[in-house]
Amino acid sequence: MIVTVRLFAALKERAGTGQLELELPDGARVADALAALDGLADGLPLVLAVNREYAREDRMLQEHDELAVVPPVSGGDLRIHTAIVEGALSLDALVERVRDPRAGAVVTFSGVTRDVLHLDYDGYVEMAEQELRRIAEEAATRFGLCAVASEHRTGRVAISEPSILVAASAPHRPQAFAGARYVIDQLKARLPIWKQEAGAWKHEHVPPAPGA
Repeated sequence: MIVTVRLFAALKERAGTGQLELELPDGARVADALAALDGLADGLPLVLAVNREYAREDRMLQEHDELAVVPPVSGGDLRIHTAIVEGALSLDALVERVRDPRAGAVVTFSGVTRDVLHLDYDGYVEMAEQELRRIAEEAATRFGLCAVASEHRTGRVAISEPSILVAASAPHRPQAFAGARYVIDQLKARLPIWKQEAGAWKHEHVPPAPGA
C-alpha cells in the first residue's frame, strides 16, 4: 500500500522535500513508516498525526493515509497562545506573540461588532479555552506555522471593537493565510460561545453534534 508522509521543519530540511510516498506492506503501523524513513527522524522529538489526527506509533495505517511527522506543537520552536478573556483585546500585543525570525509572513484577523451599539458574549469558558487551544495546535500542524495566537472576548463588546483576534506567522504567506483562516473558521464552528443581540441570545458558534 502507498502512504503519503508529510515532513516539517528540521525533517523537511533533512529530506530536502516536504512530502514523500512510502510503499508499505498491508497491516503496517506508524512505527513501520518511521523505520522506512531510514533514520531521517533520529534524534528529533516527534509529534505524529494520521489524516490530521494525533496518533501513536502503534496506529495501523491504511492505503492512501497521510502521515504527518512534525515538531512538537507546544514548547520547542513553536509558540502557541490562546485565551478567552473578559476585557479589551489588543491586536498589536497578539502580533508580538507570533513574530519569529523564521517567518516571512504574519497574517491577522479581527472580528468586530457592527450595526449595533454593542454585543454581549457568554460562553462555557473552560471548554472554550481547551477547544481554542486544540484548534490552534491543529492549524500549526496542518500548515507548518511558526507561531499562532488567538483570543476571544466575553462580556460586552462595543461597536467597532474586536471580539475575536487571530494572528499566524509562517515562512511563506500561503501558509500564514491558510493557518489564520483555519483558526477563525474552526472557532466559529466549534467554540461554545453565544452572543446577545437585541435582547436575544444567539449561537455565535454552534458546536457540532457528537460524532459529526
